[in-house]
Amino acid sequence: MDAGPWLPVPPEGYGGLENVVATLTTELRARGHTVVLAASGDSTLPVDGLVSAFPTGRFDRLGAPYAQVVGMAHAHALAVVDAVTAAAAAGEPFDLVHTHLEVVGPAVLGALGPAAPPVLQTLHWDLRRNADFYERFDGRGRVFFAGVSDSQVARGPDRLRRQTLAAVPLAVPVDGPPPLPREDRDGAVLVLSRLCELKGTDTAVRACRAAGVPLVLAGPVGPLPDRAALDAALAEPGHPALGHPDVAWFRECVDPLLDGEQARWVGSVAGARKADLLRRARAVLFPIRWEEPGGTAVCEALAAGTPVVAMARGCLPSLVDDGRTGLLADDEAGFTSALARIGGIDPLACAEEARRRFAPAVMTAAYERVYAEVLRRAGQRRTGSPVRADSAIATASRWVRSASV
Repeated sequence: MDAGPWLPVPPEGYGGLENVVATLTTELRARGHTVVLAASGDSTLPVDGLVSAFPTGRFDRLGAPYAQVVGMAHAHALAVVDAVTAAAAAGEPFDLVHTHLEVVGPAVLGALGPAAPPVLQTLHWDLRRNADFYERFDGRGRVFFAGVSDSQVARGPDRLRRQTLAAVPLAVPVDGPPPLPREDRDGAVLVLSRLCELKGTDTAVRACRAAGVPLVLAGPVGPLPDRAALDAALAEPGHPALGHPDVAWFRECVDPLLDGEQARWVGSVAGARKADLLRRARAVLFPIRWEEPGGTAVCEALAAGTPVVAMARGCLPSLVDDGRTGLLADDEAGFTSALARIGGIDPLACAEEARRRFAPAVMTAAYERVYAEVLRRAGQRRTGSPVRADSAIATASRWVRSASV
């Protein structure tokens, strides 16, 4: 299971992809599968082995120029290749590599040809972002793809769609406490995401101000997790984070709108604090300006029994039952109007829908079917119990270390 080098698994705060990997890996192991994780070395998820090119995540470098970043993704991919080839040399090859590393994952593993196990890449992004790659890549019957929503896959290049086996909606833990009744919730609504232009953070602030609704912004700005980190960067001339486009945009378009009371930024949140914010919010807002592919935070909100107010773009119409689990809008005026109507959404209906559609078991069962199809198409046959990685771990000790179980 390849999560890439950017954040630990599970992440400490922001990290939608890494949360998906953590949820899927945990459920797969509970079903008897052996899972070796490829991620940053500070990952703490219980797994059967950990492949790492870097001791800590490299998320803080993602906003750097291409020439300073591209080598990190490839260094990580080479660590995966080393582990894969060592396992094969030990006589216990991996059944399949499930990579979530954009472009570099399928490109490097695909270049190995028959020397590599079959590969599945989950597509987590707007597929137009790297269309030059995906409209040319040929997996040659060994590398396949899965999307996270039908709307995402539909926007992909023709060649990519022909190699995509399914769209598997994301999942989140759904076994939390019952949702709080409306009358026991705080008066504020919540934004839980990266704070950036594509996520429409400024729209949320303006709409809440117009509707007279308090707003809490929870999430990072570029590589900066909170206000203290931003202030520290501003105090250091030439700090690299200040060149990040999300940081520049936030300082110009959002920060002047915050007053610390009716509209405030609390930074990245995780664990109990994140869960408490989700449960107590009147609604979670998604005023997106792009075709959102997956929407993990939408699923998290509904699992907490918290209604969603969102722009009707990307996968959002497929996740939100308009009028029942949330409200959809087409523009800022409609978004502002929707904030006045969130009291009519039943938290229990939100939680029930999340448990039916977004439970880890639902996503994992779908991926098991996709894995079987990958193996069938690649001419592989599963024999007996899942392959153990113990020999690979011993042989490839340079790249794979045992993780806590």
